[in-house]
Amino acid sequence: MLTLATFFGGPPEVHASAPGRVNLLGEHTDYNDGFMLPVATPQLTEVAMSISEDALFHVYSATLDEGVEYAADAHPPAGFARYIDGCIRLMEAAGVAVPPLRVYVSTDLPVGAGLSSSAALEVATLRALRSLLAFELDDVALARIAQRAEIEYAEVNCGIMDQMAASLADQRHMLFIDARTLAYRLQPLPPGSELIVIDSGVPRTLAASRYNERRAECEQAARLLGVAALRDVADPAEVDTLPAPLRQRARHVVGENLRVLEAAAGVSAPRFGQLMDASHASLRDDYEVSIDALDELAAALRALPDVYGARLTGAGFGGACVALGREGRAAVAAHAALALYNSAGRQGRILIPLPAQLEPSP
Repeated sequence: MLTLATFFGGPPEVHASAPGRVNLLGEHTDYNDGFMLPVATPQLTEVAMSISEDALFHVYSATLDEGVEYAADAHPPAGFARYIDGCIRLMEAAGVAVPPLRVYVSTDLPVGAGLSSSAALEVATLRALRSLLAFELDDVALARIAQRAEIEYAEVNCGIMDQMAASLADQRHMLFIDARTLAYRLQPLPPGSELIVIDSGVPRTLAASRYNERRAECEQAARLLGVAALRDVADPAEVDTLPAPLRQRARHVVGENLRVLEAAAGVSAPRFGQLMDASHASLRDDYEVSIDALDELAAALRALPDVYGARLTGAGFGGACVALGREGRAAVAAHAALALYNSAGRQGRILIPLPAQLEPSP
């Protein structure tokens, strides 16, 4: 693995970072113009950047120990560098003169766990570019460019939530997002609560293909209902006229938006946990993006007295579960849930709380 000093031949000109995200409520609602409640992870992606000494872009991931070089009029092959290149090209299209660069990436965000390592990379790259080249770009506009980079260059037809969270969220607050207007606000977690996130150990191998399928189903459901997006359906009963599976897909989205709006209005920790449980059931039964491992992990978390509720987080088909735990007891609950989950032969791992916070309380 190359060190920063070796890669740059000295200190880089700028550093920037961005977090991953854990979505508490509002899954698969962003591309339906709906509502979401993500929170930033303590894990970060860091990008160091300098102007290149030659006519080439040099991009290196310390996490993967993998690097690529390419000319200013070329593009890198598929992989992590595509996300970086997409950000660069979109800034060029916006009128920013971007010289060839050296870019060094490192992250402690787990890839495939559903914490949006790609959005963190995009936002960190744009923050580094903004610092290095001294152009103006507000945090919402930055998130929109990051989303376009993922859609147009990494060819993932994603919504806006992940990039908004990486650009605007913090670890202490939920970020309420309206995907249609991009209005947002930070608000505290329910009183007396803290978060637990456990990786199921199953990578999200089907998430991309099924994600595109679900998005197309939602768009078809909206057309049949005569609305611009499923966000415009206020009553879950309105979807009952749809054929299967569009009825089930739409029912999840409409119900999920209502859950987010109730939670964002301010509820107790026990009620928030109930909304998380209902969200998981809807993702499992109506949206059909859960798998046995996620169901088992959510059940292991819910079985504990210090857990208010739990659900899968991210696109599904693998990744992690998030739970709302009793404040001061998250470490104990995380250890107990992991032991229960792994006793069935699984290989999960705790992502939040961080290892330094994981000494169980007596």
